[in-house]
Amino acid sequence: MLNNLKDKKIILASNSPRRQELLRGLEVDFEIRLSPVDEIVPPDLKAEYVAAYLSKLKSDAFGDQLGDNEILITSDTVVLENNHVLGKPKTEQEAFDMLKSLSGATHKVMTAVTLRSKSKMITMEDETLVTFRFLEEDEIWHYIKVYKPFDKAGAYGIQEWIGFMGVTKIEGSYFNVMGFPLHLIYEQLKKW
Repeated sequence: MLNNLKDKKIILASNSPRRQELLRGLEVDFEIRLSPVDEIVPPDLKAEYVAAYLSKLKSDAFGDQLGDNEILITSDTVVLENNHVLGKPKTEQEAFDMLKSLSGATHKVMTAVTLRSKSKMITMEDETLVTFRFLEEDEIWHYIKVYKPFDKAGAYGIQEWIGFMGVTKIEGSYFNVMGFPLHLIYEQLKKW
């Protein structure tokens, strides 16, 4: 469908198997190219701007490495609970504390995506509200022990067991919660 991209090379700057799978779902050929970046956020940055800031930071890490026909895609997802960013947990206890705080409540998932070529750059954002039923402590521990959600913002993947049994409502894009708002990416790639 994206015939305008036939002479372009799409570069996905992500090791995330979820983002790779989702981009394949748009029938887009791409290659993975990574450039390490320290994801350090200014302490005075408001929580709702963190995803966009990090997406642009990841894009900027490529500097002038892009070829004339290349389009780079970078992305970042954050979970916001009461305007507080829940990042990726470093320990089981941190994962437990995050999930316990999300239990029985609604939180916001924000994903920002930056598309960049040599001549232009755009960052777009999407947000989705996610509601969890009350999660029992043994359910939370089961999820952490079996699924090891240490690479996921907010310590969960909606596409895993905890999403199947715990999410009661979402308002917005499901794929945004997975970390890639495909509808926005597709619309921008159509115009590129």
